Amino acid sequence: MTFAGVRAVLFDLDGTLIDSAPDLGGAADQMRVDRGLPSLPLDAYRHMSGAGARGMLGIAFGITPESPEFAALREEFFRSYEARMLRDTRLFDGVQELVDAIRRLGWPWGVVTNKSARFTVPVTGAMPLFESASAIVSGDTTPFSKPHPEPLLEAARRAGVAPANCLYVGDDERDMMAGRAAGMRTVAAAWGYLGADADLTLWEADAVLSSPLELLQILEQA
Repeated sequence: MTFAGVRAVLFDLDGTLIDSAPDLGGAADQMRVDRGLPSLPLDAYRHMSGAGARGMLGIAFGITPESPEFAALREEFFRSYEARMLRDTRLFDGVQELVDAIRRLGWPWGVVTNKSARFTVPVTGAMPLFESASAIVSGDTTPFSKPHPEPLLEAARRAGVAPANCLYVGDDERDMMAGRAAGMRTVAAAWGYLGADADLTLWEADAVLSSPLELLQILEQA
């Protein structure tokens, strides 16, 4: 796969640009503690952090979205997460340098996440990195969420770049599905929240990278 012609880079958020697992896991774990249950280590939650409330509540309480108590616990989780979502969330190592390099190329960059704007706006608004983003598309910005391509297409429109000239980077198979459906080149972020059973060889990504700065080698080919 050639990356010639790429002129913009779009990213997933959690597990790709930011490490939010400590706050996502911490929010769910606080709910356990509040109920007199023993605290779980962060590593118990980390691999499911990309699955949001479904993943965190599944680890904390062993429930699924089909469970009758799920809806109430999900809203409680959202409130718990809102109370601490910037406490320990940080950029992954190399992300700032990567975005700086993209900007030096004169390319727009942006974010496409399934995280709702309720959380995306305050998180990105509090981190200086995102001030230069040409597009920040949340899970409820359009009527669809990934793996549907529409959020990625909306980000391309906001960035003013044709989808065929965009590269999408994410840490979940649905990111690769959305990127392909949108006609973009795709990169799997192996440093992210890969599910316990993730097999990146099945994702059909155009490249698999183990650190953000490895993306610079791809951009040099564009």
